[in-house]
Order: sequence, then C-alpha cells, then structure tokens
Amino acid sequence: MMHVLSIFAPLAIKWNVSPELLHIGFIHVRYYGILFILGFILGYYLFTWFYKREGLPVSLLDPLLYVLLGCTLVGARLGHVLFYEPAFYFAHPWKIFAVWEGGLASHGGAIAILLGLWWYARHYGRKYDFDYLWMLDRVGIAIPFAGMFIRLGNLMNSEIYGHVTDLPWGFIFLQRGETLPKHPTQLYEALCYLLTGTALVLLYKYCLPKMKRGFFFGLFLIGIFASRFFIEFIKEPQALFEQGMPLNMGQILSIPFVLFGIFLIVRSFRISTPAARVSGKPGSKKGAAAKPRK
Repeated sequence: MMHVLSIFAPLAIKWNVSPELLHIGFIHVRYYGILFILGFILGYYLFTWFYKREGLPVSLLDPLLYVLLGCTLVGARLGHVLFYEPAFYFAHPWKIFAVWEGGLASHGGAIAILLGLWWYARHYGRKYDFDYLWMLDRVGIAIPFAGMFIRLGNLMNSEIYGHVTDLPWGFIFLQRGETLPKHPTQLYEALCYLLTGTALVLLYKYCLPKMKRGFFFGLFLIGIFASRFFIEFIKEPQALFEQGMPLNMGQILSIPFVLFGIFLIVRSFRISTPAARVSGKPGSKKGAAAKPRK
C-alpha cells in the first residue's frame, strides 16, 4: 500500500498555504476568520431577500444577525469543549476562551442557533406574523453557504482532513508535516453544502407558494448532516477517544439531526400551513399566506 501511495504522491496537490493572510505586529488576519465573516454577509443578503419578498421590515435583521453570530461562536466553541475534549478543558478552563487556538464544533453551533432562533421567534413573531418553524426554514436555506465558507476556512488552516488516499486530487498538507496525500474532506463537505444550499434557494425562489412549513429546514438537516455522516468515514479522528469507535462523535451527533429532518419533511406533507409567511394583520384575510414577491 505504501509503495502504491508513493507512486501517486507526485500527482497529489502539495498544500502549503499559510493560514494567515496578513501578519503585522500583533495583528493576525486569518483566512478562516475572513471566510467565516463572508458566510454571515451572504446570509444577511439572503435574509434581506426573504424579508422583502414576504413583507417583513428589514430592520428586524439586525437583532437576528446578533443572535446568529453570538450563538454560532458560543455554541460552536462549547460544543467542541463538551463533545470532543471535555477532560482537557475542565482541567484548563481558561483555555475555553482561547478560540484563536482552534476548536469549533458545528453540532454545538447548530444547537445554540436553534435556541437563539426560538427566542427571536417568540420575541418578534407574534407582532410580525411568523413562528419558530418559519424562521428555521429560512435559516436552513442560508446556513449551508456559511458552512461552505467555514469548511473552506478549515482547508486554509490545513485541518479536519481525511485518511490517506491514492486519488489524484489528494492533498499533502505540508503545514501539518504530512508526507502522504490525504482526502480533502473539507472540499467534499463544502461541495455538499453548496449543492444543498443551491437546491434550497431554487425551491424557495420558484416553489414557495406550493411548499409547506418545515420542508426547507427538514431538507437542510438531511442534506447537511447526512453528507457529514458519510464523509466522516474517511475523515481522521478529531479526538483520541474516537479511535477504534465504529462511529465517531460527528456521526453520532449527526443521526438525530437527520432523523428530525425526515420527520419535518413527512410532517410538511401532512399539514396545511404554508411555508410562506401568514398574514394576520387587520384588513388582511386571516390565515392567508402573504403573497410572495419575486
């Protein structure tokens, strides 16, 4: 096997990109941070489109941005601490705040976002005629693109890659001292997220009047976490305790999300609530969906 890999190694991509785009004195600008911010910027523009199309004031986007940004950062960090290295961080609690050293778990971020959106929907939904599931449907359309940017950031950090491969698109991550080509699982996930997000955008744009509430979020959960589940089979363990396990922590945490996604899609075919925002304002037809604009 090693002989075969040595033959294919010259065909592999030798990846030796510095994770830092700019370094001036104590200022360190990393690709990961820039890509992380780009994901939120794109999400902001998508939500501007959603809100304008369905007749919501764009001013509601500012508190939503704060909720999503805060929940993503805090949840993803705590997810890494609790799911992957609890013993280390409980022994060195000050390290929990050292986010510049790496360590963000998407499952933790997802759980925190769900909680933050629940608060947002309760706080603003009654006044503006939307509920928690309506919010989840829209977030499910935007998050895949943010996830894509995050995985590209992982690539720039030369982290979270896969097992050794003899495929010609294998990456030799020189920054990590690797000498053999590995699966660029960051790109595999980024592509899956891009395809999921694109499919959801097209469904929202062309099929919204026909869709039922919960379908978008259900499809998002299945597309993101099912792809994550299968790609994990060729990904190197992220924690020592995962070695020898039939399923790693990422896969175990993905299963409930996939099952919940299936439940939401099945449920969407059995309910009459439209995916579009329902207007209950005085002078409007109670219970009628707000006519979406293209």
